[in-house]
Amino acid sequence: MNAFIAIVGRELLLAARRKSEVLTVLFFFMIVVSLFPLGIGPEAYVLRHIAPGVLWVAALLATMLSLNRLFTFDYLDGTLEQMALSSTPLPLLVVGKTLAHWLVSGLPLVLLSPVLGIQFDLSARTLGVLMISLLLGTPLLSLIGAIGAALTLGVRGGGMLLSLLVLPLYVPTLIFGAGAVEADISGIGAGGHLSLLAALLVLALFFAPWAATAALRIALE
Repeated sequence: MNAFIAIVGRELLLAARRKSEVLTVLFFFMIVVSLFPLGIGPEAYVLRHIAPGVLWVAALLATMLSLNRLFTFDYLDGTLEQMALSSTPLPLLVVGKTLAHWLVSGLPLVLLSPVLGIQFDLSARTLGVLMISLLLGTPLLSLIGAIGAALTLGVRGGGMLLSLLVLPLYVPTLIFGAGAVEADISGIGAGGHLSLLAALLVLALFFAPWAATAALRIALE
């Protein structure tokens, strides 16, 4: 656990030194979401109808912006190889790096979403469902993204390949996350969608670190 806490603290410290990268994710999310009400118009019904998809797609794309850097810097300076050779299990270190990625790139989106959701005339209850869906969904995006980042590590043009790999895997998260908000707006209840998101998150927590570790070991050979 000391190694796990150390790797999370190290990643957060490095993120604090690269504030521009963190702010890029936040500003991208804010700008993309804010442009839709300006472009579509003030019709409340239309805005409420498109809000789930807009907010979730913007969060998904914002999360993808930082995936390519999840392992790249450690791979280039040899830190990743030292982690693989250390006595600490590499899957635990992968979980630590993924958690730090979520704390920097995913959690701010969750906290910012209610403020941006007001632009779409969403009720307080729906904003709560939006936060819960993102709270369950954004860690899932980071875990899946860690697999893609590990598979494309050291590959020329890895950023484009990473997008092609993870986007199809993101589709279920997008469907259930946006579906939860839309179900609450329609008055049919979001419990089913949120339960499926939670189930996907549990599966990803179990399988994603091992899959990412296997891909990292292949990249380091």
